[in-house]
Amino acid sequence: MNTKTKKMAFIALMTAVISVLAPVSMPLAGEVPISLATFAIMLAGVLLGSKNGAAAASLYLILGAIGVPVFAGYTSGAGILFGVTGGYLFGYIPLAFFSGFFCERAKESSRIPAAVGGMLLGTFVLYFLGTVWFINVTQMDLNGAVLACVIPFLPGDLIKIAAVTVLAPQMDRVPALHNLRIAEGH
Repeated sequence: MNTKTKKMAFIALMTAVISVLAPVSMPLAGEVPISLATFAIMLAGVLLGSKNGAAAASLYLILGAIGVPVFAGYTSGAGILFGVTGGYLFGYIPLAFFSGFFCERAKESSRIPAAVGGMLLGTFVLYFLGTVWFINVTQMDLNGAVLACVIPFLPGDLIKIAAVTVLAPQMDRVPALHNLRIAEGH
């Protein structure tokens, strides 16, 4: 199998992983639920790299937009994508990108710290985009939006970053995935 075919297969596989994990969610008092989406998105970025991880995140959003129930709570549609949580959903693309970006540029011995840095930066960008979008849609003030949409999610996102940090090196041992990363130059 050539590298392009492997790349497409891994993008599709990670899109499927995201699509299976993302709907698993727990509603909070506010509008934004806790889900496994960010875990799956970060994993895609770290395993596939910046461009391929962002491609998997984009494909996931397209699936949800056209009606496949892959968003939190098994929802779908453009109304969800452009609704109150839309900024967070669109924030998955830079989350995947930054999660992989630093890994690609790091030496093998420093991939884990690079991955953590990328996931933290990607999470910050996701929070920024999502919160600005949330404020625009709800007209809530910044303080209220941060209290509703950022603070409750910080502990869970730190746990997800730790989980990806532990799991990704184990998954990278899969020969086909490791060879794809090498062929891509990272």
